[in-house]
Amino acid sequence: MSEPTGSPRSARPTLSRQIRDGLLQRIVSGELGEGDRLIETKIAIEFGTSQAPVREALRQLEGLGLIDSQPRHGSRVLPFAEQTIREAYIVRAALEETATRLAMLAATLPFDRLGEAVEEMYRSAQDNDAHGIGLASARFHRHVVQAGGNVLLTRAWEALQIEARTAIALMVTRPKLERVADEHRELLDVMRAGDVEVACRHARDHQWAYADTPHDPYGTPKH
Repeated sequence: MSEPTGSPRSARPTLSRQIRDGLLQRIVSGELGEGDRLIETKIAIEFGTSQAPVREALRQLEGLGLIDSQPRHGSRVLPFAEQTIREAYIVRAALEETATRLAMLAATLPFDRLGEAVEEMYRSAQDNDAHGIGLASARFHRHVVQAGGNVLLTRAWEALQIEARTAIALMVTRPKLERVADEHRELLDVMRAGDVEVACRHARDHQWAYADTPHDPYGTPKH
């Protein structure tokens, strides 16, 4: 899976992703509540498009567990459960720990690209651009996962819809954006230092911090 060329800021999101992200914002903010219907024709008119990208956007939202779609009955918004979204971070932590190990053992981590993603995060933080920092974060981690060279692992990671889940996490937790960039800089520094076990633990902890559990991955209670 190749990375698109050109500046990250120049890359235009697909229309289906624009629609997905617009509806995602409304669901997480509560503008769209439990049981509200999502009508394809109305959404298509609002976004000035055909129904095909609307259907793709709804399919992605269903995959995230945010809506329920039934044949001949359309789509309705499900109760927004933060726990459901955050559970994905436990799975993601395991995948990224493994990818980090594989990539470091093979010496395939693209440090230049990882550094570029971190710099993009700092620029987004300065602009107070949560969406931009979410995309740069996903790009950082995608580089690591792809560097692991395991196709099945990469497919499992992509199936989590990382950009969308990152956007949700940022909306729900509202972290300081510069701190998000700092966390990625710290992770990159650990990877560059070359200690595989330390880097794997850092990669795991980096994701587990967003999981809504009463303990960390080592069984220590959270306070």
